[in-house]
This record gives sequence, C-alpha cells and structure tokens, in this order.
Amino acid sequence: MPEVCADSRPVLSAAQSGLKQARVSDAQSLQMAAPEANPGVSSSRVTEGPGPAHLRGKRVAVVVFSHYPSDPRPRRAAEVLAQLGMNVEVLCLRHDKDEPRREIYKGVNIRRISLKRRRGGKLSYVFQYSAFLVISFVMLALRSLTRRYDLVHVHNMPDVLVFAALVPKVFGAKVILDLHDPMPELMMTIYDLKSESFGVRLLKRFERWSIRFADAVLTVNLACKKLFTARGCPPEKVHVVMNSPDENIFKYRPVPQIRIARDSVKPFVIMYHGSLVERHGLDIGVSALNLVKPTIPHAELRIYGQSTPFLEQVLNSVRNSSLRDSVRYLGPRTLEQIVEAIDECDVGIVPNRRSIFTEINTPTRIFEYLSRGKPVIAPAAPGIQDYFRDGQLVFFELGNANDLARKLEYVCFRPEEVRRTVELGRTVYQDHRWSAERTKFTELAGELLTVRN
Repeated sequence: MPEVCADSRPVLSAAQSGLKQARVSDAQSLQMAAPEANPGVSSSRVTEGPGPAHLRGKRVAVVVFSHYPSDPRPRRAAEVLAQLGMNVEVLCLRHDKDEPRREIYKGVNIRRISLKRRRGGKLSYVFQYSAFLVISFVMLALRSLTRRYDLVHVHNMPDVLVFAALVPKVFGAKVILDLHDPMPELMMTIYDLKSESFGVRLLKRFERWSIRFADAVLTVNLACKKLFTARGCPPEKVHVVMNSPDENIFKYRPVPQIRIARDSVKPFVIMYHGSLVERHGLDIGVSALNLVKPTIPHAELRIYGQSTPFLEQVLNSVRNSSLRDSVRYLGPRTLEQIVEAIDECDVGIVPNRRSIFTEINTPTRIFEYLSRGKPVIAPAAPGIQDYFRDGQLVFFELGNANDLARKLEYVCFRPEEVRRTVELGRTVYQDHRWSAERTKFTELAGELLTVRN
C-alpha cells in the first residue's frame, strides 16, 4: 500500500490488531457489563437491561452486505436487540481468511459468508449482490426449518436483499427493510446516470417491490423519507431512525478549549474519516489544505478509512507536491480508535462533492465530532439543513474547495465564535442521540412482534 507518511503501514496493522483484540470469546460475550451513563444524557435512556417479556428469547436474523462489527448502523441495531434479551444472528461478509467464520461479539452471533466485496463496474456489483442474495436466501431458508425466526432485519444495499427473508416471512417472521441509502440516487452519482435511464428506472422498480414486501421500512433522515414516499411508499410505513453514534463508544464530553496559538510543535489537525470514494470529496479537502497553507503553515490533514483506488489517486497527487509532509493516511480504525483520533484533532471536515446523493445525505460523522465537543465543517445541503440551522454548524458551499478553505481559517482564528457554534450544534445532537433513536427502533420491533403474536 502506498504511503504518504512513514508511519502509515504500522498504524494500519495496529488498527487491524485492535479490532481483533476487541473481539471476545463466546463466554465473555455473554457477560456484558452495564454501560456508563453519559454526562448530559438521561441515565434511564442509556442504561441497558432486560427487555419487555414478550421480546426476550425472540429469534432475529440480520442480513447485511457488509462487514460486521465494523459497519456501525447494523452493529448498533443488533446489539440493542441482543441487550433486550433477543437471540440475534448476523449474516455478513467475511473480510479475509483471518476473520473467523463464526463468533459471538457482544452477545450477537455472527455468521460470515466467504464473499469478498470489491468496488468495480456495474456487472461486478450485480454479481456480488446476486451471489450474496442467493447464499443468504439459502441459509435463512435452511435454518428456518429448525430455527423459526420472529424478525428479520435486512440492510440495503441492495434493496432486493430483503427477498432473502422470503422463507422466514412465509413461516410468520416480520421483516424490516433498512434503507441506508437510496440506490437509484447513489448509482446515478457513482456512474453518472440520468434519472430516465433504464438502469435507474429498474432500480426504482426494485425499490418499490422491496418496500412492498417488507412489513416496515427504516431510513436515515427526513430527506430520504420524503424521497421514498414521493415514489409511492406509504408515509406510515417508513420510519426515520437516524445514524447517531453509539453513546457507549462516542461518550458525550464537554467542549474542550479551542486553541488559537499555532506552532511547529503543535500542528493544526484537520481530520477526515469514512469511505474514501469520489463523492465524499477527499480531494476537495486536500485542495482546501493547500489553500490555507500560507495562513496556517502547520495545518495537517489526517485521513482514516479503508484504502480504495480513489484514495491512491489522491495520494499520488500529493506525493510529489509541497503537501507531502502535511497529508497523513493512517489507515482504517475501529470505532473506539476513531474516538481517540477525534480527540486529537482540531476540526473535522465532511468535504462532499456536489451530487444528487450528497444533497440528501446526513453524515453520521457530524454527530461523532459534536459528541466529543469538536467543530466540524459540513456542506450546506438539504439532508443536513433539515436538522441544523445557520449558527449550529460551520457550513461551506457543497463541493467548493475555496469556501472550505475559508471556513478552515475561520475555525483556526475565531475560536470563541466556533466554540459557541459547537455548543449550539450539540443541542441538535442531543435531540437525536442514539439513546433517543434506539427507542424508536425498539418500539417498532416491539410493535411488529406484538402484531405477530
């Protein structure tokens, strides 16, 4: 893997070993300690305990074309159900041969399918999605003969993965389809497709079929709910459960003092973490860093995430430039390690490129920075402005590197104003913290299983 800084490779292996150390044996997994209450959050919301009697012992299957436990949304939902006393089993991808096919992690039974996710062309996605759908369908069908499921929670993508739950549904299981992302808009962004193209129209039809098959639909924000209802989903069927960070990992803490003094010993640390793909605009972040170097000479960009071809393009552009020593790729991190990285940074950035998808997206990273009391610069897009008003976040014009640079200088040189913005932004986070969002999820699951009974 190409490196920009000398310490990139050892940091990567440390992150991988950290994830392995986080895994526990079956016996240890079943002895979960009660989480700590977070300051400023009602302890009655956060404290885990036995769930309602009608939920304890219920059998749940979770299907996700991703890696578990590194994918945070499926992890949060599965662990909540396990904490309520339900028997939860996850079907997911296997990252590599070193990852066990079966294990118990925090009370959740994990069964990994030996299928590697690869980014590529449209046919590559079709093959991978189809293979995972068929394997998941067969596994759930066979296990339903001896292990009747009460609930199946399917995470897109793809939307049609929900049909893996056909046999459990025939046997009486309730099905939740969790639409993380609207597939038509995402594929339009990735492949520059027109809304009237055959592929997009087909994806919209698949979306309608999948929603109709499910008993309930979850999505991540108001913008997505509006989109799905506009395409025919009954409003009462779709429920918003936001991607709020797990408070037991991203513990709420006071806003730290924001520094203004900059020197060579203490760099001004700009942080990017998440998927390293073109629509998320890492190259825009690098361009903004280059623009602020004359005014913030010790600015440094730290990048966290799984390596991708797009990342390699960005690093290649940096390697022979004046930014060589100012851009550090530090590899993937566990959620717990991301918390440590946030605590070490001065500001987080969400440098999205303008697209139909990023217009409606509400990145979880915003809440992750705010939970730790750190400023975050985010795009002025409808998916974010549905929740945050001016003065509650530091906004920049979506896709504009020059405006992002101006906002980086603002954060650096106006610390007291930025501190007030962070405090106001945290009031929005408090309204949508995971302890509140999880209540919506568990109540929905409880209602579905009550109807089933």
